[in-house]
Amino acid sequence: MIRRVVRQSKFRHVFGQAVKNDQCYDDIRVSRVTWDSAFCAVNPKFVAIIVEASGGGAFLVLPLQKTGRIDKAYPTVCGHTGPVLDIDWCPHNDHVIASGSEDCTVMVWQIPENGLAAPLSEPVVVLEGHSKRVGIVTWHPTARNVLLSAGCDNLVIIWNVATGEALINLEDMHPDVIFSVCWSRNGSLICTACKDKKVRVIDPRKGKIIAEKDKAHEGARPMRAIFLADGNIFTTGFSRMSERQLALWNPKNMEDPISVHEMDTSNGVLLPFYDPDTNVVYLCGKGDSSIRYFEITDEAPFVHYLNTFSSKEPQRGMGYMPKRGLDVNKCEIARFYKLHERKCEPIIMTVPRKVLFRLEELLREVKSIRDLVTLQDRRITKLEERLAKVGI
Repeated sequence: MIRRVVRQSKFRHVFGQAVKNDQCYDDIRVSRVTWDSAFCAVNPKFVAIIVEASGGGAFLVLPLQKTGRIDKAYPTVCGHTGPVLDIDWCPHNDHVIASGSEDCTVMVWQIPENGLAAPLSEPVVVLEGHSKRVGIVTWHPTARNVLLSAGCDNLVIIWNVATGEALINLEDMHPDVIFSVCWSRNGSLICTACKDKKVRVIDPRKGKIIAEKDKAHEGARPMRAIFLADGNIFTTGFSRMSERQLALWNPKNMEDPISVHEMDTSNGVLLPFYDPDTNVVYLCGKGDSSIRYFEITDEAPFVHYLNTFSSKEPQRGMGYMPKRGLDVNKCEIARFYKLHERKCEPIIMTVPRKVLFRLEELLREVKSIRDLVTLQDRRITKLEERLAKVGI
């Protein structure tokens, strides 16, 4: 029986590559607000970046092809009276984007076909219902015009954007600040991570918590929780000793995690980005200069480390392109938009073709043959030296 030493995976050789400088977006003053959101949202037409703004909050919306240096006078979306904390593109309309701000409002904007020609200060709709700053906005994955917002008033509101009315108010479920909210794949459930160290799975239609885990991560630093395609929950957080952790949970039995991994002692919050097609999770730490990626499978240890993309500059935020915006003809499986202090740099994740795998194998074979030939040459040389000493 042949024992398999290396685990078989289609994504074991995935590698990241930053684009050339002329394909980056330069001279952008990325926001310095102290909030652990991604600060960037991307779709197949536009990239949106939260920027520094005087006298309120603003974010840039750039067509993807508008690379190079961005003029300081380039128009922004600037309707908020406080700093913008989170932005999210509508999955059903590439010209609609939602934003949450410190001014306690959520605004929905319509972006013109070719991008902004003048500053945009009039939103399509203003959603008012929070009493404190709004730090999370996320669209429903399958239902059109349904938007979720979560604020520092510990309140989650699900809105009907078409009418501007609140459909559901989830009150008294979170005693402290909500760190993250994620819809399930079909939008029937949401999972939240809260400052009280609990991860909750909520059925918003019934207004009930159907599963929760106390001290999913025991550290005091912010947690993140996302749904996977199979309904399991993937979380990132910190241990009691301030080590960064990632864990996998089954919402039907949250007593013990399916898997827990400890990573390092950096203090940056890990932002998880999940690809349901490949079952790969990408972890981008705020302040890190790397992207780690893991494959989720049904085999122990369930979360398999694949590789790390490293660069020199730390990241201030990260945007993640939806699958429909990728160039699959070039074997692209993910694309990130990394925010530097004054730049946005696209990073492309690629799966090498089988030809490259075969080439690598041939190169390894050639190297091993060369090593054998070198070894034989040494042996022959030593034998000749001995014979010479004997006088033969």
